[in-house]
Amino acid sequence: TRDFNYVKDTCEGFIQLAMSEKAIGETVNIGSNTEISIGDLFEKIKKLMKSDVKFIVDQNRKRPEKSEVFRLVCDNSKIKSLAGYSNKYDLDAGLEETIKWLLNPENLKKYKTNIYNV
Repeated sequence: TRDFNYVKDTCEGFIQLAMSEKAIGETVNIGSNTEISIGDLFEKIKKLMKSDVKFIVDQNRKRPEKSEVFRLVCDNSKIKSLAGYSNKYDLDAGLEETIKWLLNPENLKKYKTNIYNV
């Protein structure tokens, strides 16, 4: 499972931390405090996009078994207490914004579809 945070929420978290004197010198997680399996995320995106795509595993992109972290979920209680942060976007709203952005041909031109990196 993974904890996904919409980019605008992450940026807002950084801003709120920068403005909080209580956060100085602290290590703080910015996240949604919720988790979803990758399979369930795939199904959610598929439904939001009204798609009939199939999930295909590419063995070249699969991580070695012992390198995989099976559960990553943020405890965001510290950022809430130090900076008053809370997410404005839940997973569905963040996905809808991301899908809208990716469906814009001008934005999609910026996306490297032919290589696997960030």
